[in-house]
Amino acid sequence: MNLRSILLVLISSCAFAFGAEIKPLRALLITGGCCHDYAIQAKALTEAAEKLGPVSWTIVNEGGTTKNAKIRLYEDPNWAKAYDVVVHNECFADLDDPSYTRQITQAHKGGTPAVVIHCAMHTYRLLRVDDWREFLGVTSRRHDHQAQYSVTPTSAAKSHPAMRGFPEKWVTPMDELYVIEKIWPNTTALATAVSEADGRTYPTIWTNVFGGTRVFGTTFGHGNATWHDPIFLNVVSRGLWWAAGRER
Repeated sequence: MNLRSILLVLISSCAFAFGAEIKPLRALLITGGCCHDYAIQAKALTEAAEKLGPVSWTIVNEGGTTKNAKIRLYEDPNWAKAYDVVVHNECFADLDDPSYTRQITQAHKGGTPAVVIHCAMHTYRLLRVDDWREFLGVTSRRHDHQAQYSVTPTSAAKSHPAMRGFPEKWVTPMDELYVIEKIWPNTTALATAVSEADGRTYPTIWTNVFGGTRVFGTTFGHGNATWHDPIFLNVVSRGLWWAAGRER
């Protein structure tokens, strides 16, 4: 390393140490639909993610409490281009419109990274095409009962930035375990839990690569207690920053 390179490294380090301004992460949160308290979830997520660094949030909460609403933003073919990462936390399980959902997946495939949370896995579950499921990284159409599930990190979690600070065993607040029918080829499980109903082990936290784009996912996040759990908030927040390529 020459003298100029050394000086640049030192200047960069000093700027970070003395709190130089960091470019905010541009994040879009899509939320709304059935079955959850999305206002509380949005507040919890935005506050937690900002503890790791500055985030400029745009929040779209549409669809009321229905299961088949459409988000108007997706009508714009460039809807995701202004953002570094998009969080999908919507719940529209009864909507079956492949042309509509491809407006979403096309923006992510080789494009904008994403975080997918809880009911995003059951959103559009009536679809007869798999674009959305390939984007998510898992296929799920149902869940087990609510319980306090014991979550174990996989071997892949040890070196993954999103799993920093995750314990060897985490017991969730009362939450739902999603039954995973298929794990897509580019998906890597980071944590799993065992079903109390069928005794099988299912991924609960994972990463996916969708056309070269990073996707971070978790099936937990049903009740407000989970959204107040520091372990859950830490892993989702780190997953957000990881997906955007700015690991914390």
